[in-house]
Amino acid sequence: MNKRYFFASEKCQGCYNFFAKEAMFYQKLGKGVVQCELCPKRCVIHLGEKGSCLNRQNKQGTLYSQVYNRPSLVSSDPVEKLPFSHYRPGVWCYNVGTVGCNLRCEYCHNWRLSQGDIDIVKEYHYLSPVDVVKNALKNNIKILAFTGNEPTVFYEYLYEISREAKSQNLEVLLNTNGFINPEPMKELITFLDGVNIDLKGFSNKFYRDVVKGQLEPVLDTAKIVREQGAWLELVNLVVPTLNDNPRMIRTMCRWIYQNLGYDIPLHFSRFVPVYKLTHLSPTPLNVLEEARSIAKEEGLNYVTIGNVAGHLYNSTFCHRCGNVLVNRFHFSIQELNITDEGRCRFCHTLIPGKWY
Repeated sequence: MNKRYFFASEKCQGCYNFFAKEAMFYQKLGKGVVQCELCPKRCVIHLGEKGSCLNRQNKQGTLYSQVYNRPSLVSSDPVEKLPFSHYRPGVWCYNVGTVGCNLRCEYCHNWRLSQGDIDIVKEYHYLSPVDVVKNALKNNIKILAFTGNEPTVFYEYLYEISREAKSQNLEVLLNTNGFINPEPMKELITFLDGVNIDLKGFSNKFYRDVVKGQLEPVLDTAKIVREQGAWLELVNLVVPTLNDNPRMIRTMCRWIYQNLGYDIPLHFSRFVPVYKLTHLSPTPLNVLEEARSIAKEEGLNYVTIGNVAGHLYNSTFCHRCGNVLVNRFHFSIQELNITDEGRCRFCHTLIPGKWY
């Protein structure tokens, strides 16, 4: 993999134009002040300041992305890790992420990246959008995935990599919190094959108090992805005492059924103590199993349990005959019972997804 690390001390004046990219989706308010319109926070940013995501900075009255060409995460993982359960099981992705996020989840597993600032992070890769695609092709990887931190906060880099990837017939997956305004999402979705949205919880209070965001824009993003035809999956990290109320989970599942459909894969993922919530216990298995039962009662066909290696419901089952479609052990595929036509090998029911 062709890469080079850059350290803060190596920065030079000549590098600035390579790294700084004028932002998309903002307006100039006058007197050097700008307003970002990428996400619902719509930050008003004064000269020299950065927005809430820590990635977009006002320099002399122009808004720039500070992480363009500077990914802090470059790796390869199976698609199950994103997680996707109905998209090319067992296939590996070339992952790209930077630093920064527009939410402040108190339980973030990747907080060193997501809550970071490129001026504080000591190292990053030197990769243009063309470099990223070339590296994926060189490693014989056909799927690019954006993950690690919130990809929409490096929108310009994400956009240009995705466009380059599609020109080279690569598939593009996005792992996102969904907290983005409709216009940039609709422009980006034309390059995306699949989107996994992290639906944090299903109350405005939870979003406001625990993740410092809003629920409604995330639901709007899910509708856009569904309407535009990209493959959609949802993940809900179940945090004890905060978003594990059965009534909240039932309301969420009912909304998914009514607005997105019964074939949207839903992953209930186990919380482990991390970042600012180390005082909480891991999610009890019975809570995850109850959440899955509720989702099934509400009519959702494909519901899995994640972050519990070896659990029965880490696998995917046919909703018609009950046989195992995809037998998983954590991120590893043990058995695949899907035909080339995307049907259950046992009862021949058509299973939504992209399988081969």
